[in-house]
Amino acid sequence: MSNPNNPNIQQRSTPQWGLYQRELFWAPNENKHPPFNTDPDKLRATAKERLSQAGWHYASCNAGQSLTHYANRAAFYRHQIIPRTLVDTTARDTLTSIFSHQVSAPIGFAPIGINRIYHATGELSPAKVAGELGLLYCLSSAGSYSIEDVARANDAGAEQRRRRSDDGEKVGAGEGGEVGGARWFQLYWSPDEAVALSMLKRAADNGYAACVLTTDTWQLGWRHDDVAHGNYAFYHEHGAGDLGLRDPVFADRVSAAGLDPAVDKMKVGASWIDGHIWHGQSFAWDKIPWLIQNWKRLSGGKPFAIKGIQSVADARKAVELGVDGIVVSNHAGRQVDGAVASLDALERIVDAVGDRIYIMYDSGVRSGADVFKALALGAKFVFVGRLWVYALGSGGEEGVRHVMKSLLADFDILMNVAGYPDLKEINRDALDSLPKGSCYPPTTEMA
Repeated sequence: MSNPNNPNIQQRSTPQWGLYQRELFWAPNENKHPPFNTDPDKLRATAKERLSQAGWHYASCNAGQSLTHYANRAAFYRHQIIPRTLVDTTARDTLTSIFSHQVSAPIGFAPIGINRIYHATGELSPAKVAGELGLLYCLSSAGSYSIEDVARANDAGAEQRRRRSDDGEKVGAGEGGEVGGARWFQLYWSPDEAVALSMLKRAADNGYAACVLTTDTWQLGWRHDDVAHGNYAFYHEHGAGDLGLRDPVFADRVSAAGLDPAVDKMKVGASWIDGHIWHGQSFAWDKIPWLIQNWKRLSGGKPFAIKGIQSVADARKAVELGVDGIVVSNHAGRQVDGAVASLDALERIVDAVGDRIYIMYDSGVRSGADVFKALALGAKFVFVGRLWVYALGSGGEEGVRHVMKSLLADFDILMNVAGYPDLKEINRDALDSLPKGSCYPPTTEMA
């Protein structure tokens, strides 16, 4: 097992994440045990057992027959890592930069909405853990907690990290010149311009360092289990959530409609989600300059990215319009059934525009090996989603911390044992790729 005094600790600017494995192996001697098994299939089973039926269906459902989800996993299987031996990994490090920020690893929290249906602490837990670990956190505009409260939770985690650093512990980067570390705001674009601008202003005023527009979810895809159970939290117990209720412009809209959030919870929830989040109206490329200009104006020039890019033509259009970054994502198979695997889309997009725009990846990531493969195919940064959602539902803040530290350890150990000490060396030469159509080994569960 890794020596806690091994020379890599002194060579790097982040924690040696791999030591978390040693900590967990030693834990039974102190009568300590992890909150759950982080094997993705076993974690999924734990989440299914511990979540409410509504929370479980919303976390696990894919569009249609889950064929896009399956394509995502098959694509990861198709690309296989080529290990190298007798490589000096003493100076191994996971530190990377994303726009103007240094973060502790090229791994971030994907934006996921209505976290309160998974755990009472909702978005506050992943935001805090991201701050603690020096990772990027992205808040969904369909979130449960307010933009302001999530910023405070993220700041609290970052402050905890700084205190550990003051005590002499190596905790890594993450501040990047911003209070509370790197946090981004993901926008579902309201057709009510005043509401959209209000959300952006709140994000800018609370230290969110970039805006990410999601473009593949004007409305939710057809998800069988959710439909069968009427599982749409905004229409039921969740309502609008603090993110919407504390927006001053939306509050004016609610008042003008004669609604009282305390009395008309479901109607207010419907007003928020139907009017401003998944409203069914679409925007086209000609409107993007307006959004970019307004975000830059409100935020003082901070980056603007688009999430949901799958085609080369769309990637080129983003470059043409001056978008700062794109997230190659098919929403983890939750929107378009039978679609191209996001990893396959990544390859083509990197070939077309990889030298002209900052490319990130999202969809189907389950392990350190998956992170490695996305980076090798040209992504500069990788977002994870369901892993931390299942962990939140299975163990709250402790669960999120455990799964993210485990993922970081998995990736760090992989860099060591596979012989890749530098993120820059993780490129296509590190992969042996099977032909398309290679079958992913079947599992009993699809998501």
